[in-house]
Amino acid sequence: MTEFDNTFTNTAPIDAVEVQPLATGTKAESNFIPLNANSPDPHPIIGESDVVKIVAQRIIAEMQKAIVGQEQAVYLMVAGLFAGGHVLLEGVPGTAKTLAVRTLALATSSEFKRIQFTPDLMPSDITGTLVYEQKSGDFVFKHGPIFAGMLLADEINRTPPKTQAALLEAMQERRVTVDGISYPLSPTFTVCATQNPVDFDGTYPLPEAQTDRFIMKIVIDYPPFEVEKSVLQKHHAGFNPNDLTHAGVECVVTESEVERCQAQVGLIGVENDIFEYIVRIVTSTRSHRQVALGAGPRASIALLQVSKAVAAMRGRTFIIPDDIKDVAPSVLRHRIILRPEAEIEGVTADRVVAGVLETTNVPR
Repeated sequence: MTEFDNTFTNTAPIDAVEVQPLATGTKAESNFIPLNANSPDPHPIIGESDVVKIVAQRIIAEMQKAIVGQEQAVYLMVAGLFAGGHVLLEGVPGTAKTLAVRTLALATSSEFKRIQFTPDLMPSDITGTLVYEQKSGDFVFKHGPIFAGMLLADEINRTPPKTQAALLEAMQERRVTVDGISYPLSPTFTVCATQNPVDFDGTYPLPEAQTDRFIMKIVIDYPPFEVEKSVLQKHHAGFNPNDLTHAGVECVVTESEVERCQAQVGLIGVENDIFEYIVRIVTSTRSHRQVALGAGPRASIALLQVSKAVAAMRGRTFIIPDDIKDVAPSVLRHRIILRPEAEIEGVTADRVVAGVLETTNVPR
């Protein structure tokens, strides 16, 4: 059991929280959590400090209807969403990366769109372009697939840097500029990108400026024996990954509720020694003897934001050092460039982060 598996072990089950269905009373909406603190509903209202924890439980429970195992990856994906960031999923083919993103989008009511990145993909294929309409005699902007709530950038490293760069403005500022005109994206717009760690033919490594835009890089490994056996049994019983509705996955959170959770994460308290702890961890990667380029200030911000999200998901209103240590590998691993001699010796970014965490004094 990982540190993420037992996060909710000692909490009351989701069904123990008495909730009132929304007024429309549809099947999906009856599962929503009432988050309006001013509601006249006589039933107990979930406290603001518990909102993120309860919503996270519901999303994770829905995702686990389709995803067997991968508890840590699922947990971190939800944390990334609540932190308001984008995530990079790295794993060999067949480890449910795409399925995890589709399930998260469905559970959170996000408009889902997918782009299969290929060498011939153009920036306009992502952002959209101006199209001349003969009837009106005007150029009309046709929105590209980037105008979504949750965008799956599948095999993002299979397209050249010029096309990869089409995501930069959208990921940083949540808007798209075409022909000098800016178009806003959803406030909860999220990019979930995937890449294969072992296939280098026809790939283009992501530039540092691109990887730095991802709040986390989540590594999805092969499942253990018993978990893979469960996957086979699930498919034998009729599970179809292309039909998540039939699998019982439902929308359990609205976009506005995700925004509210993100706002609540922003209110998590941080002591001065926690700020210093984060900065010491990140700056230590810059002076590490096996690192050519360490993590920058955006990494410090990302580590703070994800730690706040995890603290809220664990039902706390403040960060503790364990929150930081649990997410540091995912936040920092893609922001560290190793020296060539270190790579030859088999050193990895995760090993460097582990060493930094071990040697950095923990605040008490």
